[in-house]
Amino acid sequence: MIDVPLSVLDLAPVQEGAGAAAGLAATTELARRTEELGYRRFWVAEHHNMPGIASSAPAVVIAHVAAATSRIRVGSGGVMLPNHAPLVVAEQFGTLEALHPGRIDLGIGRAPGTDQATARALRRTEAGLSAENFPQELADLLRFFRGVGPGGITATPGRGQEPEIWLLGSSGFSAQVAAALGLRFAFAHHINPAATEGALALYRAEFRPSAALATPYAMVAAGALAADTDERAEELARPRDLVFLQLAAGRPRALATPEQAAAYEFTEHERLFIEQRRAGQVLGSPETVRDQLADLLRRTEADELMLNTLVYDIDDRARSYELIAGLATADQLTS
Repeated sequence: MIDVPLSVLDLAPVQEGAGAAAGLAATTELARRTEELGYRRFWVAEHHNMPGIASSAPAVVIAHVAAATSRIRVGSGGVMLPNHAPLVVAEQFGTLEALHPGRIDLGIGRAPGTDQATARALRRTEAGLSAENFPQELADLLRFFRGVGPGGITATPGRGQEPEIWLLGSSGFSAQVAAALGLRFAFAHHINPAATEGALALYRAEFRPSAALATPYAMVAAGALAADTDERAEELARPRDLVFLQLAAGRPRALATPEQAAAYEFTEHERLFIEQRRAGQVLGSPETVRDQLADLLRRTEADELMLNTLVYDIDDRARSYELIAGLATADQLTS
């Protein structure tokens, strides 16, 4: 059995032959279903210039999902702070916290979440395209929530309406920043599985208690796909494999249909890439997934798991989360 809380990371995937409206509707439906299953939180990720992802405006999606649900925590996984003025983020998430008190999470990342040309379009400047200023921007954001911000500015809403703040990362740098500030830390195992254990060890070793958090709290985000059989899971994974292959080739597209993915003939080189990309993924029947998640928990000692399931059909996505929820101990589910 899985003895830690389970949460959801969603990208609002856009299906081939459909549009962003359908992708966002499916994300909202998935939030309702996973709330019923007892998942603790539901996060959406910020990506830009990606034809297959509709969650480019996390604060807007969070507002909609939170209004469509009643108990599950809703948040960002994450907001890429270099793309935004800290005051804007404080006002947006202060507003969300005011509208849905005690249910909003603000996951902060330091990567741009896009290419350099799109980053310039977002920021309207050639300056600051790297994450060099991230520690100061994060400090400014916390000041807006906890008092008076830089320049004597008060964030309204924002001040006194601090959501639960997380630092996201896929390296040791983010782990150290989270530890120094006494913040919750979410590691992107699905992006950099080789660095997971080292980063979490660093976070725990260097953690400094804060007013927000007395002891370290680490969540591991992993790609996960469960189906009734290993064979069915493999079938459902093919569109996801194709998405990653197209992204790596610099040709991002919408999520292919199962028929399109089944008809695609992978080269030997592409098969090797997919095998390497699956290194940090959880995939298979409930029994297979149970063993893989148990191993991940043993190695990372994570306090919580956040799962991302990228398949074409909303019913298959929801079924995956249902099967995994069945692996969790009853006291780890909130329903």
